[in-house]
Amino acid sequence: MDQDQGRLYLGSREFVVALDMQNINKEPLIIHWPASTQRQAECRMAGKGEQGECANYVRLIEPWNRTHLYSCGTGAYSPVCTYINRGWRAEDYLFRFVPGKMESGKGKCPYDPRQESVAALISGNLYAGVHVDFMGTDAAIFRTMGSRPAVRTEQYDSRWLNEPVFIQVRKIPDSTEKNDDKLYFFFREKSLESGSSPSVLSRVGRVCLNDDGGQRSLVNKWTTFLKARLVCSVIGDDGVETYFDELRDVFIQPTQDERNPVVYAVFSTAGSVFKGSAVCVYSMADIRNVFNGPFSHKHGHNYQWTPYAGKIPYPRPGTCPGGTFTPGVRTTKDFSDEVVNFIRTHPLMYLSVYPLNRRPLVVRTGVDYRFTTIAVDLVDAVDGRYEVLFLGTDRGTVQKVIVLPKDPSTTEELTLEEVEVFRTPTPVRTMRISSKRQQLYVSSESGLSQVSLHRCGAYGKACSDCCLARDPYCAWDGESCSAFTPATKRRSRRQDIKHGDPLRQCRGFNAKVENRLRETVQFGVEGSSTFLECQPRSPQATVKWLFQRDSAQRRKVLNRDRQVLKTGHGILLKAVRRSDAGIYHCLATENNFKHTVARVALRVLDREIIEALTASDLPGPAHSSAEATPLRGSPPPPPHLVGQSEIRLINQYCESYWHQLSPAQRPKRTNRRHVDSDQIRD
Repeated sequence: MDQDQGRLYLGSREFVVALDMQNINKEPLIIHWPASTQRQAECRMAGKGEQGECANYVRLIEPWNRTHLYSCGTGAYSPVCTYINRGWRAEDYLFRFVPGKMESGKGKCPYDPRQESVAALISGNLYAGVHVDFMGTDAAIFRTMGSRPAVRTEQYDSRWLNEPVFIQVRKIPDSTEKNDDKLYFFFREKSLESGSSPSVLSRVGRVCLNDDGGQRSLVNKWTTFLKARLVCSVIGDDGVETYFDELRDVFIQPTQDERNPVVYAVFSTAGSVFKGSAVCVYSMADIRNVFNGPFSHKHGHNYQWTPYAGKIPYPRPGTCPGGTFTPGVRTTKDFSDEVVNFIRTHPLMYLSVYPLNRRPLVVRTGVDYRFTTIAVDLVDAVDGRYEVLFLGTDRGTVQKVIVLPKDPSTTEELTLEEVEVFRTPTPVRTMRISSKRQQLYVSSESGLSQVSLHRCGAYGKACSDCCLARDPYCAWDGESCSAFTPATKRRSRRQDIKHGDPLRQCRGFNAKVENRLRETVQFGVEGSSTFLECQPRSPQATVKWLFQRDSAQRRKVLNRDRQVLKTGHGILLKAVRRSDAGIYHCLATENNFKHTVARVALRVLDREIIEALTASDLPGPAHSSAEATPLRGSPPPPPHLVGQSEIRLINQYCESYWHQLSPAQRPKRTNRRHVDSDQIRD
């Protein structure tokens, strides 16, 4: 995502695409980058290609400088990289390969397009977490390119990496001293801990950017690589701790202090029996404390993991050369053999990294989906700054969530809305957020979608609805729910994120809305079921239905549980009776504020009349085209049912029924679709 040029760069199967960030449907700039015919044939001869993987899948796009990109693709199981000239400005419409610059992508891009990889291009050096062989068995954290020597993690050593899945990589400074800069990797891997531990664990690992490998041991290998476990769990009422062990995505939110960004991570459960997801938030201070703590060591006859109790060599393993604590060490090649051998056998820290407040920020259990991705936006509102979470799911939706403090020890989680971003439900793969353009870009394996960060109009046309939405992007401007900008100062602005109190914020606006609420008329047939729709705009609202007979003045709570099925979209009357006719009020309550969302007048039609009318018009074995009397063979309706009000209801019903029929179903022997009282008497 290039904010300066306003371009979004997308890698796909055999294409690199440059899109306009303001409108991704504008004519894109496209580079076709297929694998050669010979390479595709060699890939198939090697036993691949059954699932279309013998093609060039573009998996890496990184900015090289102001005018060029560096991009890599799988190259039909032979990774390849090159440079792309994108010009100085978006108006140049320049987007093409630099001739003669194709080079090997080994250690930069995976062979298999289904394998996850991460990469960061820093000062001309490419750091990547990637599988580096054809069979996909050798996973490594690699540094290639640039002036520094190529280094990697120890090969085929499960203590370092054990079938990892790489999620995120980011450079984070440790201090004001540049030599202390470290690269943090977030991944999940198979567990080597005791048998009672989960089979998959989430990790944060790190290396020093100026690590050049060892002199005699760990030559061209990292000598500063350490890793620690990331814990995200909830403790139940019975005291049992439930872990969310599979790291799915990480979003790193910068702060004013570049050394202390906030780490948001999405986890899911590892087992298939219990399905759940959680979002945990970590501080860099807690992560650094774990890396400064004890090392893990296998000890005793059962080889249990214990804190290392022996002497720790100097400089402390994992410390960068030339940094704050090692000013006299010029390079990692000057590390003693004792330091290098220690880190070879003790890359794992004993303590785990726990989230802020030792609990997840968001938890989802007992649902039929899992979170897959996360993006976070900081939004300034009238009463403070809020973090809005955008959470992608494996069913192709994005949930917009805000977490508010209720008191010093508890929080309140609000789902502002959930948006379907793809025509066909498919798991969300990546998300990028542009606060500058107020846009969210969501990708899946089948496509890319652009979603506005705010859709204030969806919260309704009432001040109370806008206030109850508690969306920091939106405020009531006196006439509608519209986008809020802190710079705009208007006396009629109404916004209350912390409390969502429309009684206080919308004084004078609420009554107008109640008076404007339109009463809808709905018909039901006696003995049949009918559905009365009511869906409050806020997911946090509770709904109660009130019933009022046509002749009654008072409204009563609808509590016929056996005859009524309540759903999130309304109520279903299972078998309508004549006594069910009346006015139904859908009352929503949130934050002690009550307002009517829908008002439905139900009219009940007599079943005998409707059956007679519909049976006479529909062709069938019991009705010949020669029949002249529309209601022949039907018992005459009772005289008290043929009043003019009843006739109007039947005419409306028949009109609706006629339009539902296809032209082939409509009877051809008469054009008469309305009836009057004389016809019914005949």
